[in-house]
Amino acid sequence: MARKKIKIDASACMGCGACAGAYPDDIVLNDNGVAEPVTGEADEEVVSVCPFGAISEEE
Repeated sequence: MARKKIKIDASACMGCGACAGAYPDDIVLNDNGVAEPVTGEADEEVVSVCPFGAISEEE
């Protein structure tokens, strides 16, 4: 799987944890329950894991 630079829109994140559960080495939930990238990169499939569309590939 290809690794891509990702960004997370904190205002769109609902804190469901789907991304952190599927990609725990790449994304964590912070103390406020909002997803944050660990390294800024993840498998390209991570974008489709978020049901709220908060994760996107950086251009």
